[in-house]
Amino acid sequence: MKGNILIVDDEPHILKTMSIGLKALGYDVTAFEEAEAALREIDKDIFGAISYDVAFLDLMMFPMNGITLMQELHRRMPEVTIVIITAHGTVETAVSAMKLGAYDYLQKPFELRELTEFTERVMRSRVLQAGSRTSNEIITQNPTYLGVLRMAERVANSQLAILIEGETGTGKELVADFIHKNSDRAAKPIVKLNCAALSAELVESELFGHAKGAFTGAMKDRTGRVEAADGGTLFLDEIGEMPPAIQAKLLRFLQSREFQRVGENQTRFSDVRIIAATNRNLEDAIQRGEFREDLFYRLSGVRLLIPPLRFRKEDVFPLADKFAASTAKGKPSPELSNEVKTALLEYDWRGNVRELENTMLRATVLAGERRMIELQDLPEHIGSRRTNSEHAFLSETNGASALRSLEEVERDHIAQVIGKTSSLEEAARVLKIDSATLWRKRKKYLL
Repeated sequence: MKGNILIVDDEPHILKTMSIGLKALGYDVTAFEEAEAALREIDKDIFGAISYDVAFLDLMMFPMNGITLMQELHRRMPEVTIVIITAHGTVETAVSAMKLGAYDYLQKPFELRELTEFTERVMRSRVLQAGSRTSNEIITQNPTYLGVLRMAERVANSQLAILIEGETGTGKELVADFIHKNSDRAAKPIVKLNCAALSAELVESELFGHAKGAFTGAMKDRTGRVEAADGGTLFLDEIGEMPPAIQAKLLRFLQSREFQRVGENQTRFSDVRIIAATNRNLEDAIQRGEFREDLFYRLSGVRLLIPPLRFRKEDVFPLADKFAASTAKGKPSPELSNEVKTALLEYDWRGNVRELENTMLRATVLAGERRMIELQDLPEHIGSRRTNSEHAFLSETNGASALRSLEEVERDHIAQVIGKTSSLEEAARVLKIDSATLWRKRKKYLL
């Protein structure tokens, strides 16, 4: 069989048509008229033998609709690719479902040829994503992150500028690499520039290049990143730190694809695809006058938000195993003790994947020849190994630094409620705010 497909639709003729067509292509098809029946069958499978590659879910079902069923399926099968089946009048809702984790939508009525071509494309997409998740790059089982990757792949071949948002250490650069490798520009280079690491003068020179003698130390002509990336991708990391004067010049380049090297009058052209990344809330920076609003809209043709590691705890062990194996350099990597597993899961990982990588590097080195990483191999602040007197001493000496701002408390509380509720609507009810307010706060805090 080419793959396992689940179909849930309360229209019997849709089920029959889809089942016949997809079985003729060589797929193993399971069909249900009720969402609850599909979940009951999956829940009976205590050994996990049931596994679907793709699930086609009708949007308008009763009493459980397609979006609720999608969320339930993702809890049970994080790897399944969800396609929403929708009628003409509900396309807008189907698009909203994509933001919640659906891969795509299929609009009724559809012809058999359209269904088969659509299904083959979805299956090809799964193969590409599986390759990226099992490579040395992105590892995730988290439905939200998988949804980000699906959207990234869908827009990879477009000319849209992409803004990747997320906390420091979440792997924004890896997502940029993923987009480039899945684009029709993959044969050309992806050129990178960290905007926070350089002064205003050097940012302009690195971005656009300079002519010999343009400034002190300019001993020869230099090609900038924009020119070097011609035909490929330019990744601008920490775009929120770009000096205002350079923001204006970048905006002009985005509008015309033309630029001049520093100290030169010759106008040059470069065909590049722009991907930018930031750990800042650029909309707040706009309000403070620190970032140009027109540049923000130019850069955010598509916005991808990378979830922090504390909201994708299912990824902690696979990532820890990967980092331990890479540190072992070909030797058998040590396993994690139960105490270490508990500590890794309970820790908040404010430094995200980068902090986990550094933690596992240290732990593997300290474990030495032992086959097991123990609690003693972790940094002091991960896991609870201090005595009561030590905690009391630390509380007295570090009390001031432990105080937190109102915004930090609010952000963490909202994040906790979202993580413990089944939907954003339920989270809003628990927080006693409306959905629009919750949406604004999620944007503000990059949740």
